[in-house]
Amino acid sequence: MPNIIEINDLTAPELAVYTRLTEAQLRSKAQPEAALFIAESPKVIRLALDAGCQPVSLLMECRHITGQAQDIIARCGDIPVYTAERETLAALTGYRLTRGVLCAMRRPQQPSLDQICSGARRIAITEAIADSTNIGAIFRSAAALGIDAVLLPPTCCDPLCRRAVRVSMGTVFQIPWARIGSTPADWPQNGIAYLRRMGFQTAAMALTDRSISIDDPTLPAIEKLAIVLGTEGDGLSDRTIAQCDHTVRIPMQHNVDSLNVAAAAAVAFWQLRRC
Repeated sequence: MPNIIEINDLTAPELAVYTRLTEAQLRSKAQPEAALFIAESPKVIRLALDAGCQPVSLLMECRHITGQAQDIIARCGDIPVYTAERETLAALTGYRLTRGVLCAMRRPQQPSLDQICSGARRIAITEAIADSTNIGAIFRSAAALGIDAVLLPPTCCDPLCRRAVRVSMGTVFQIPWARIGSTPADWPQNGIAYLRRMGFQTAAMALTDRSISIDDPTLPAIEKLAIVLGTEGDGLSDRTIAQCDHTVRIPMQHNVDSLNVAAAAAVAFWQLRRC
């Protein structure tokens, strides 16, 4: 039976998850069993529920209770469903909700590195990518273009931060992912050594004098390939490039020096897919 609660007090403590808690507070490393994330839009929430994520509460415009969120409410049991008119929610969140529905959920348990890598043939590594929009876009391309998993070094953005989840269109719940290392010192040396033990060759996406073109026919023929992508602006570190098996470039025209990392990822995922 749905527990519909109309919002009157925007400072109510139970709304803090939507209004006041930072991403770091939602992750709650001190209490991982209580860690949360926010899923936004009916489509994303449905994918999260399909993946087994546990809902804690919902926040939505009144019209969606009997509209596009009706099936979601039915799937979520008796959790609180906070609701108000659009103008009230705009005051609460600071902006109009694009899709009118938010859901606070428990962070799911992620598979281990061994579980991910043992059956994968194409994986993406996101080195120090801090922009959540780029992370979300990379996950969306990974899901669409045949990447089996995404591995994130410790300095990379959290894929379950609100913007990354939204931009990914829920694909963060469809593509397996895990951290590769627990401290910054674990990458690149220990991480790349681990990938080699698991049978992967590594391809650093970088524009250097020794780069080979992404259309080199030897690359798609590699049985297990990890595509390593660098941070916005600076790209991959010299240490990472030096330790990878291949350095790969996307040929540019009109003197363009590089692509945005999310765009480069989409090109690389398609071109380097397994033959």
